[in-house]
Amino acid sequence: MIEGVTNPRTRVSARIAAIEPSATLAVDAKAKSLKAEGKAVIGFGAGEPDFPTADYIVEAAVTASRDPANHRYTPAAGLAELRQAIAEKTLRDSSYAVEWSQVLVTNGGKQAVYEAFATLLDPGDQALLPAPYWTTYPEAIKLAGGVPVPVFAGPQAEYKVTVEQLDRAKTDRTKLLVFVSPSNPTGAVYTPEETAAIGRWALDNGIWVVTDEIYEHLVYDGVPFTSIVTAVPDLADQTVVLNGVAKTYAMTGWRVGWLIGPPDVVKAATNLQSHLSSNVANVSQRAALAAVTGPLDVAFEMRAAFDRRRRTMVGMLRQIEGVYCPMPSGAFYAYPSVSGLLGKTIRGTRPTTSSELAALILDQVQVAVVPGEAFGPSGYLRLSCALGDDDLVEGVGRLQALLGEAR
Repeated sequence: MIEGVTNPRTRVSARIAAIEPSATLAVDAKAKSLKAEGKAVIGFGAGEPDFPTADYIVEAAVTASRDPANHRYTPAAGLAELRQAIAEKTLRDSSYAVEWSQVLVTNGGKQAVYEAFATLLDPGDQALLPAPYWTTYPEAIKLAGGVPVPVFAGPQAEYKVTVEQLDRAKTDRTKLLVFVSPSNPTGAVYTPEETAAIGRWALDNGIWVVTDEIYEHLVYDGVPFTSIVTAVPDLADQTVVLNGVAKTYAMTGWRVGWLIGPPDVVKAATNLQSHLSSNVANVSQRAALAAVTGPLDVAFEMRAAFDRRRRTMVGMLRQIEGVYCPMPSGAFYAYPSVSGLLGKTIRGTRPTTSSELAALILDQVQVAVVPGEAFGPSGYLRLSCALGDDDLVEGVGRLQALLGEAR
């Protein structure tokens, strides 16, 4: 034992020790580990496109890496030309006009999420969190000293909360609302009318909105993407928009996201980042600049593939007795309810939670899925459509064979 340390548990702060590990990354890591052992694992856990980054973006990075200017520190908030390009892209895609000074470039979307909550929340402030939610949101809220308040909407409501639900959950400590459309993990997309209603409610109640728009280009069936700040322009002064290049441009590993908000909030978040990490890697910023100023052709090609795969996946999942799966209108996930299978016997085991069911599936048929506990209540599974068509059919086919044995 180290001298002066009487309780080894105190060596890690309570704040950090309380963080739950990312369940989605854990499932992906487990699947890759089993593959490395030679097992024929099919992974539905990863939340990243299975496409390579476009050549013109890669070439921009190669060119940038040879320029000594990119070997040095640059402003903590990001390259001025990238911030300007993001502002122009936001006007193009969301009809939302912002100044380049309102943009903060971050190390991936997760840093933007963390910095938004850290900048807005004081200890004890409550954040309304529609559930099912992405696994990082509640942890980032708690790290900022806030209190996540889940507001659950089930599959019969297409996983979309209502103004009435939000109003019931609101207290005098409510500081902000997390609004995500299209949604991870459910693929739910709020209609323009639903978005506007929630935006007006937030405006009328003086509640900040943190909106994650990273799946903005992945919508299907003619369903439009609607930015909440465009639906309710007066909400701009109490809204922080999060986004990045990861999903639209298949650039998850490049680690470039951004935060857009009122000038005072962006200035404060930039101060935080100046001490936390300083500037994003310049080569990655140059690649992101090529992405956001380039065509969306690659994004639309991916969308067509994800559209085809989601239809195949949901169609096959709906053939399993005890599974209920709405058709997602966005992102690249399916989020079936498996409550009809819980408590039934499957190969001598009787899973009572979706976590136990996911473990059984991985053990019995080598298919990796993420259990609902990672995103809120038990009783659900998240499956990513971002894998090859043949693997998708094979993987869901294995689920059909295994879960069809439930008695």
